[in-house]
Amino acid sequence: MLKKILIAIATLLVAIAGLAWFNKKTVILFLVSHTGRVDVAPKQEIAWDQGPEGRQADKLEGPPNIVFIVADDLGINDISTFGGGVAGGLVPTPNIDRLAARGAIFQQAYAGTGTCAPSRAMLMTGRYPTRTGFEFTPTPAGMGGIVSRIGNDMDNGLPPILWNKQADEGSVPFEEQGLPGEEVTVAELLKQAGYHTVHIGKWHLGRSEESRPTAQGFDESLLMASGLYLPGDDPDVVNAKLDFDPIDQFLWARMQYAASFNNSEWFEPGGYLTDYWTDEASKVIEANRNRPFFLYLAHWGVHTPLQATQEDYDAVGDIQPERLRVYAAMVRALDRSVGRIMDKLEEEGLADNTVIVFTSDNGGAGYIGLPEVNAPYRGWKITLFEGGIRVPMFVSWPGKIAADTTIETPVAHVDLMPTLAAIAGAVLPAGVEIDGENLLPEATGSGHVERQDDAIFWSSGYYRVVRAGDWKLQVNGRQEKSWLFNLADDPTEQVNLADSMPGKVAQLQSLIDAHWANAREPLYPYIVESPIMVDKTAADRFEAGDEYIYWPN
Repeated sequence: MLKKILIAIATLLVAIAGLAWFNKKTVILFLVSHTGRVDVAPKQEIAWDQGPEGRQADKLEGPPNIVFIVADDLGINDISTFGGGVAGGLVPTPNIDRLAARGAIFQQAYAGTGTCAPSRAMLMTGRYPTRTGFEFTPTPAGMGGIVSRIGNDMDNGLPPILWNKQADEGSVPFEEQGLPGEEVTVAELLKQAGYHTVHIGKWHLGRSEESRPTAQGFDESLLMASGLYLPGDDPDVVNAKLDFDPIDQFLWARMQYAASFNNSEWFEPGGYLTDYWTDEASKVIEANRNRPFFLYLAHWGVHTPLQATQEDYDAVGDIQPERLRVYAAMVRALDRSVGRIMDKLEEEGLADNTVIVFTSDNGGAGYIGLPEVNAPYRGWKITLFEGGIRVPMFVSWPGKIAADTTIETPVAHVDLMPTLAAIAGAVLPAGVEIDGENLLPEATGSGHVERQDDAIFWSSGYYRVVRAGDWKLQVNGRQEKSWLFNLADDPTEQVNLADSMPGKVAQLQSLIDAHWANAREPLYPYIVESPIMVDKTAADRFEAGDEYIYWPN
């Protein structure tokens, strides 16, 4: 009898194990969704610090207010300023267009890199990762293993995702993967210059005592604590899940709907995130109307998970596929936010003495499966082809920067920190090497940017790139492959000249070698190496001969 019972138990265990194996993705995501959850309190009112009731000087005098708006994963072709717009122009961006037309449009503006967090570090510090060590996007423990397991089980034809298990398990805790406290941010400079400094939205530069926003120069911080725009079952939300993207599946399993104010416990935001951040940004503008302020509005839109309000979803019309309709609705919300900020500044009488800067942290993502977001450029977020790093950059300053100013000089995110410091009359930190250049002379027509070797650099581990003049060299160490393009003749990087022009490759390689000769070691190691198709989205199947890169993070 006992023997029969033991055999039955063993059979049951084998069956359970077999069932778990064949449904391992479901099991993994179930475990992700039920571990590491944080209690979220109900919505709370934000008690913003109130500036003086009266202003001693005229609002048009004194240092200008600065509103710095950063979108997330916004494709260059999502903006109708450049002749595009989502869904072939069916969903334009009239408010972003209005902002662009009021000032300077940088036609060749570049992100700091092809992913979010290192770009944001460069926006804040004006320094390359070779100086700060902030080279890779922080990721939660175990995410690399989970994403690699799910991704490698997908029948997409791609080379494997490589997981560095030892580095992942021994890495710095997620909360401590942040910008070192000794780095000097633009918020710190402006605070020292008399500005009240406020952060709203995404941060992704660490949450430790030395790296959180309030430790990096912000007087106040309303933080995106997790990543849902609304609860997935909210009656006002429309969701689009991407079964071809392992990162999307991880986000849906792990993310919560939560915010935090000045390092408080988590609580529910007061609405759809893009609108909620804008509601609170409007309150900040009103609270600080009588003193100089710096508002860093770091939107989550249009990053995955793809979630839109029912109202925006209905407004954009019957667009197919479904994920494009939801994405279009998210862009509509982002554009509305920009318009509301501009209108609030007008309402408070501040528009003529406020600088507004708008950019995106990197190009549009291929993993959302929408092929036109970065058109006409090749590549996506998580590559250093033009599609991954070409971004909008608009600077409006009425009376100082002429409307409809267009600038062809290549510029980058590292330039914005010294530019904002110059606008505010702040002094750059002594003894700190700033890699960026002040763009004000370009914007006002009084001068030009001059860089050493006319060079801008990008990197993620062994994947390194330089643009010097019109020439761009990409080098991927794992693949032992180089791509050389003359962007003056070939702005969309169609013809690789590396084999036919070895002398130019050697010249640009020497710039790369010199730039990394004394580089600071990364603050923490990369844990995964992901194959990313250059000319296809993640919704497409990889075929032999398709161009791809390996991206370490």
